[in-house]
Amino acid sequence: MRRVVLILVLSLCLSGFAWAGEEPYFFPFVNAFEATVMESPPAYDAELPKRVPTKVFKVYPFPEREVPKVFWYLDGLPCSLVYQKERAPLVFIIAGTGARYNSPKMEYMQKALYQAGFHVISISSPTYLDFVVNASSTMVPGNLIEDASDLYRVMELAWKKVEKKIEVSDFYLTGYSLGGIQSAFVAMLDEGKKLFDFKRVLLINPPVNLYNSVSRLDRMLVDNIPGGLDNFDKFVGQVMKKFASVSEEMGYVEFSSDYLYKVYKKYPPREDFLAALIGFSFRMSSSSLIFAADVMNGGGYVIPRNVGMSNSTALTPYSMVLFRTGFTDYFHEYFVPYYQKREPGLTEKELIHSMSLKSIEDYLRRSEKIGLMTNEDDIILAPGEIDYMRNLFGKRARIYPTGGHCGNMNHPVNVFDMVNFFKKER
Repeated sequence: MRRVVLILVLSLCLSGFAWAGEEPYFFPFVNAFEATVMESPPAYDAELPKRVPTKVFKVYPFPEREVPKVFWYLDGLPCSLVYQKERAPLVFIIAGTGARYNSPKMEYMQKALYQAGFHVISISSPTYLDFVVNASSTMVPGNLIEDASDLYRVMELAWKKVEKKIEVSDFYLTGYSLGGIQSAFVAMLDEGKKLFDFKRVLLINPPVNLYNSVSRLDRMLVDNIPGGLDNFDKFVGQVMKKFASVSEEMGYVEFSSDYLYKVYKKYPPREDFLAALIGFSFRMSSSSLIFAADVMNGGGYVIPRNVGMSNSTALTPYSMVLFRTGFTDYFHEYFVPYYQKREPGLTEKELIHSMSLKSIEDYLRRSEKIGLMTNEDDIILAPGEIDYMRNLFGKRARIYPTGGHCGNMNHPVNVFDMVNFFKKER
């Protein structure tokens, strides 16, 4: 039955495909929060190979950098190569906020692109701990221009690692969520350097303005736990109690999309609960980022300045503070002062503008090689931002009616559209 459904969906796409998206689009979750948390149930996923030929390797952008002992386990920045036996185009993928090169979404994209005949190099997000410690020039992530430069340096090193092992015809670039907007800045940087001369660049569910999006994500946690963060322990307890009850009835526990879908069907959660889960996930990612940035720059924000930290240092007290520190707190109290010190006269408003697609609007409007895939109900977008992207990208935008934030990336139509976007130039 699943095969029949997938064939039917893909047949509709192939017979009447228009990038502007006029054909019927079915996604099982019409609620944006449900879509974001649950993603596509396995029965609705595109069918991809279970395994693909992969090599994991490390690059060392700053080999002389002394890594604090508390990060003793971080030696170099891991990346991965999924490769074809024959000559083929190479796609670089940039992970979303706090995600690693081999996160589930990254591996799904790798398989889809491999099946379509591409080599793939996957790179962790500049907000991921490994990247902050080993590959960030400032070790204060969040500045899209600086992050793009860091990503480009990693791409160059990664390419040097593999260029004698594979044959490449052309270079392409994509990323999702934060990796989506970063792809736009990397593409613009490459226009001058021409190391890769990307033929096509695809932004998947990018924020329009990074500050707007992280502000929304911060509020999802604070605004949707009854009593606020002081009741967080109780909130987690209620979640685990519900999972334990379902697991006992089902006879197993596995935090896969299939398992979560079964839990959802049995106990449909309220929207405020889903929003809190999304906010919690983002808070965990931003806490790791803030901790890494503070330690790597000598402390003074959460960590006492120049405190000695080793592999045996108790981190729980810092975790309690970090959990109550939102990304917007980091932005106003740490990020802005850091960049104002580097560039006297820089205003907060100017910095916020630089963290947006609007700051490179002219380039994006005239660059025909850059495309967009996003959702009408993306929860990280502020009012008016979806219309802004529709106007900015025009026919180069593929905007789906539902899917939340990256919830429909595994959907057969989305997978087809992603692959077809790159294949147009082959």
